[in-house]
Amino acid sequence: MATLTVTAKGQVTLRKEVLRHLGIRPGDKIDVDLLPGGKLEVVAVKTQPASGSIENFFGSLENKGNIHATLKEIDEAIKAGWAGEVGIADDR
Repeated sequence: MATLTVTAKGQVTLRKEVLRHLGIRPGDKIDVDLLPGGKLEVVAVKTQPASGSIENFFGSLENKGNIHATLKEIDEAIKAGWAGEVGIADDR
């Protein structure tokens, strides 16, 4: 158990060992629930990464449909698309 000191402003600083245990990093948020008997529960808030973050990029190029195309096929598809010969409905 970690013993913490309350400052004159009524603030408590969580030690690094406590933050590591919770998986908290600078900028993260925590929830504090008041429990009966003068106890509280501290829980790390799990947030979604920002839309432009590298975490969201991971897995975005996964080939779920197992589609394979050669560079020549890709080039032909690009040319056909720019020429207006194919549309979205023509996708595999």
